[in-house]
Amino acid sequence: MNFSKLEEYLGTLEKTYGVHGSDIKIMRGHDVLWRHMEGHRDYDRKLPVTDRDLYNVYSVSKIFTVTAGMQLVEQGKLGLDDEVDQYLPEFSHMMVADHFELGKWPVKMPDQTTPVHPAKKKMRIRQLFSMTSGMSYDIDSEWIRDKVKETNGEATTREMMSALAQMPLLFEPGEHYAYALGHDVLAAVIEVVTGMSFGEYLKQNILDPMNMQNTWLHEPKDAAGRLSAQYAFDMKTNTTHPDHSMGFRFTKNYECGGAGICTTVDDCSRLLAALANDGVGSTGKRILKPETIRLMSTNQLNQTQLEEFQMGWKTEYGYALGVRTLIDNSRTLVPKGEFGWDGAAGAYVLVDPVNHISIAYAQEVLNMLPVYMTVHPRIRDLAYEGIFMD
Repeated sequence: MNFSKLEEYLGTLEKTYGVHGSDIKIMRGHDVLWRHMEGHRDYDRKLPVTDRDLYNVYSVSKIFTVTAGMQLVEQGKLGLDDEVDQYLPEFSHMMVADHFELGKWPVKMPDQTTPVHPAKKKMRIRQLFSMTSGMSYDIDSEWIRDKVKETNGEATTREMMSALAQMPLLFEPGEHYAYALGHDVLAAVIEVVTGMSFGEYLKQNILDPMNMQNTWLHEPKDAAGRLSAQYAFDMKTNTTHPDHSMGFRFTKNYECGGAGICTTVDDCSRLLAALANDGVGSTGKRILKPETIRLMSTNQLNQTQLEEFQMGWKTEYGYALGVRTLIDNSRTLVPKGEFGWDGAAGAYVLVDPVNHISIAYAQEVLNMLPVYMTVHPRIRDLAYEGIFMD
């Protein structure tokens, strides 16, 4: 094994894109193949990245949420084809925007003045997982803002669902693909099914069994000294500037299933390694059966939806139950069935159940489009070259 090319590439990211700090861990089975930390974790660029650093991994949180949801599916407590309003009555009478054009730029999300009509179809649990529910990802919607104001910033996950249910759908459930707040809704469904808060469920059924002691749904009280400095990317100059925003945790009590996780690379790796090893963690405890992981990583999109998902990037992938899944490996050493996701600040995770390989990569740069189109694929391919090529 030789990861020199990958190390060299990671060393270019600060000069090329302004990525001032990153951490990566590659595992096979439950053994570490390679670990590399680059740069600094503070804005003054004096403190080197360490393995204790915390990252807001944004949409990598979805890996946690869909694992939790699939546990309930596996146990027969939740059906993929169940109607969402069976668990959340607020979703009984959804409205659909009269005229919304998917793929049109700039995007104008439906608001309270948008003409709407009643949905003809009921939203189903499978569609929450697979981003085909018709929901949007409008975290700045009037309904969300109103609920936050109404509750003085204290609304719980369950309480926030009344706001999400009022947001017009972009299309009839099941007809198209659109990245959406479905995993936030799934977190609320998990609360209803289990009678626990989403955070309590994660702790009892994933975090504790996997010995993940550095993972939370909000930044912990001692985060100030451990949280990696977050930046925002400027596409015009290819530079970054400090950015302290975090718009996905709507209130102090909202446990965001889609983007709320704050964790370390070590902790995240424990979950990924379990998924890459038939559902069994380094602790010897099982979180999912192999057949459940195969179902979770099986493409759910029809041809129309697949084209909408790919949209010029991730063209090798389909979308499964909350994760990308590799369906064309003609240009990579990575096997079909590799799955994972990425986050708004550039975090990236890979699970390869065939070779039992997992990769956790973290950085904190918002709005950095090249990280998805260039950096993550390059990390993936150089990692596999380092593992399998002499």
